[in-house]
Amino acid sequence: MNEITLENLQKAIAKIDHKNNAIDKYFYKLTEEVGELAKVIRKDKRLESSECIKDTVEEELYDVLYYVICLANMYEIDLTQCAILKEKLNSEKYQRKSIFDE
Repeated sequence: MNEITLENLQKAIAKIDHKNNAIDKYFYKLTEEVGELAKVIRKDKRLESSECIKDTVEEELYDVLYYVICLANMYEIDLTQCAILKEKLNSEKYQRKSIFDE
């Protein structure tokens, strides 16, 4: 299995999704998925085998990530660059070393 980067995932999702640019619909889907994530977290439903991810925290976390990426793609936001810039801001705000510093 190849290593998945945020950049590669964002590009792969762009190839298959957000062609209709219905930002509001994707935002509603994101909020729906966050609600589903809340339910499985409350029930502590975790992945027990690599065969059945259905109705688990793992599945719903990916669904949330998927729709965040779709929205970023619609807005033409490079999430990797966004993470770097936001982490710089956070490290200054919380007076700590950036997680990207070695």
